[in-house]
Amino acid sequence: MPPPLLSIGYGNFVASEKIIAVVDPDSAPIKRVVAEYRQKGMVIDATAGHKTRAVLAMVSGHFILSANKPDTLAHKANDSESVA
Repeated sequence: MPPPLLSIGYGNFVASEKIIAVVDPDSAPIKRVVAEYRQKGMVIDATAGHKTRAVLAMVSGHFILSANKPDTLAHKANDSESVA
């Protein structure tokens, strides 16, 4: 059975079991990490040109930028877990 997918906005999905953390992008430490990993090619921008409202840290070491807020993503994740 494939892993459950979490919609992160604008037709983009991630495997929910591969997410380590969902954080707000506005703190200075997160901005530094995203900038560092962007240079390494480890950032995936899934915002479709919209403002980044959440950063997802993945087990693969990648960071995914989402236009959805962290609480929205958490709510969606909790809803999908209750369905499964």
